Amino acid sequence: MTTDTLTADTLSAEILDRREGVAGLIALNRPKAIHALTLGMCETMSALLTGWAEDDGMKAVMIEHSEGRGFCSGGDINLLRRSALEDHGIEGRRFFLAEYRLNHQLFTYGKPVVAFMDGITMGGGVGISQPAQFRVATEHTRFAMPETGIGLFPDVGGGWYLSRLDGRLGQFLALTGARLDGAECLWAGLATHYLPSEALPEAKRRIAAGHEIGGVLGALSVKPPEAKIAAHEAQIRKHFAFDTLEQVLASLESDDSEWAARELATLRTKSPQACKVSLRQLATSLTLDDFAQNMAMEYRIASRVLVLPDFAEGVRAVIVDKDNAPKWNPPAPEGVTDAMLDAIFAPLAPEEEWKPL
Repeated sequence: MTTDTLTADTLSAEILDRREGVAGLIALNRPKAIHALTLGMCETMSALLTGWAEDDGMKAVMIEHSEGRGFCSGGDINLLRRSALEDHGIEGRRFFLAEYRLNHQLFTYGKPVVAFMDGITMGGGVGISQPAQFRVATEHTRFAMPETGIGLFPDVGGGWYLSRLDGRLGQFLALTGARLDGAECLWAGLATHYLPSEALPEAKRRIAAGHEIGGVLGALSVKPPEAKIAAHEAQIRKHFAFDTLEQVLASLESDDSEWAARELATLRTKSPQACKVSLRQLATSLTLDDFAQNMAMEYRIASRVLVLPDFAEGVRAVIVDKDNAPKWNPPAPEGVTDAMLDAIFAPLAPEEEWKPL
């Protein structure tokens, strides 16, 4: 969507929405923040989806970004850090509550949703694209869940999606925060179609005109470049086969390849607490019956991790001061005990538990 199709009074909004034919279009509109999600954006999107669900003439929903180089770079990290430092996480939990409800709403939505992942798709952007029935990657797509680098974990449903990827790829992505391009997303199953970005306007026009979505995207799809990550599929499957961080590190240490050395060095920069939380999160998600249970689990984790030292310190090091020298607490994997993890994953008080809309 380009802004010249929108009315003037919507141009300053963080969410641009309109109806075109049989489709509702939602465009994220915070280009200076690479369309990172705010509390208001999550609530607005939920309200739009609720209204459109009751409209019999609305056959599909498309999610995109208004302009700039990213689909969605994540959530409102600055708000979360302020909350962690100033109000014991109250505002942060409000944000997570709304965001996770939006994630669940998209996952269970009764009409087809098409997410155009044309550009940076990270964190919160993963949370609003992966529930979609149709997930379109392009040559601009850069997909990642980089949360362990700032003391968080791959939330917004990441436990569900990553744990169900083949070959332990999800554990690799969760721990390292590795970026995938559009071709790699298609190879991994994170995208359903690969289109050149120049074909997106035509795809949206045909969908809005009522054409069958799978047929439209299939007709406009092109053969993507080679998925580079496929060359390391066997190494990922081998070294990330474990559910303890110490075993993953030891396995990488036993491999004298340049790839293993690079991934080991990357893991050494991540929060040990966040890495251990992520591994338990993915393992636990596989035991859950439905997505709502997964989101309730992730809300418990987020409520605790938000106010632990690593998050504020990670954001300071990576985003605020940009010295990329976080002082993790605990500083080593051995210091993150099972008892600490048990406390992070423990149920909340009944009135504080996450519930869907």
